[in-house]
Amino acid sequence: MAKILIAEDEHDIRDLIEIALSFAGHQVVKARDGQEAVELAPQVMPDLIMMDVRMPRMTGYEACLALKKIEAVQDIPVVFLSARGQEVEVETGMDVGAHEYIVKPFAVDELAARVGEILAKFKK
Repeated sequence: MAKILIAEDEHDIRDLIEIALSFAGHQVVKARDGQEAVELAPQVMPDLIMMDVRMPRMTGYEACLALKKIEAVQDIPVVFLSARGQEVEVETGMDVGAHEYIVKPFAVDELAARVGEILAKFKK
């Protein structure tokens, strides 16, 4: 189906997301932080980028801003996955260029369904 780049610094959560999306038929590429996601995105050209907000080296917000400056990947939809669901956090995510903001914790099947909806919205 789709190639999805996930950036998550928590190993267990990263693996859970990978399992959920792989089971739904997607190819998953993993990054440990925002900096690695920015480096990997132009190399792997994903259909969707999902990332945590709070990560070492480069936050999700910083990574999203950096990705939007790279012509080859600037139109790839970005989705934030974060435990920080306050309105100001969501607004900040959208202001830096994200297309969706999913609040943790999430059910694995609901995450896969949401990703399917997002990909359909962007015809990926």
